[in-house]
Amino acid sequence: MVCVQQRYLNMKLSNSASKTVIIGGITGGIGSALSGLLQSRGDTVSGYSRSGNVRCDATNLEDLNNYFRNCFESYDKIDAYVHSIGSIYLKAAHLTPASDWLEVQNQNLNSAFYALRAVLPSMIKQGGGRLLFFSSVAAQSGLANHEAIAAAKGGLEAMIRSAAASYAPRGIRINAIAPSLTDTPLSSSITSNPQALAFTEKMPPPGSINSAHEVASMAAWLL
Repeated sequence: MVCVQQRYLNMKLSNSASKTVIIGGITGGIGSALSGLLQSRGDTVSGYSRSGNVRCDATNLEDLNNYFRNCFESYDKIDAYVHSIGSIYLKAAHLTPASDWLEVQNQNLNSAFYALRAVLPSMIKQGGGRLLFFSSVAAQSGLANHEAIAAAKGGLEAMIRSAAASYAPRGIRINAIAPSLTDTPLSSSITSNPQALAFTEKMPPPGSINSAHEVASMAAWLL
């Protein structure tokens, strides 16, 4: 299932037993908002980033394999993994160098596949779990100057649909959220520029910019 997010306020969260959740990109805008929200409801939260206290390179499969091996050794069970990792790249195709194209695919699509590949063996062994990834509204809406990022996120969505079908019989539920522009440090070059922000707000789907908490609320509900 792929959910398109614009305004998601006051999501009612379940009062089920506490869970153990791992967040890739835990120091980012959405990752940190989700971490705080989950901890406030009693969940145990851990995670990694490129620059935080626990470092792991999500574009390196060996790094991810080692990280998840340690995680599953440290906890009795990991209920969910959230992949809050990616980039924003806005250039028309004819202005996009091949090196930039490859880096966008690496950060947004390859990292998601590597995380999926790394976490699944242990999650299968424990008998199930939940995985959540982040796409973008650009994957399904024709937005100007989004060719590289739209291709990467479109590939991610296709991967998630296939993986959801592959692993549902094993008790693993896999979802993706596709937000429109969200106010995070990653998007600050847009949200802090009045002209860029005004232009972006007129693009489809129109409307206000998401807050990180709104997207985190939807993520918490899916978990």
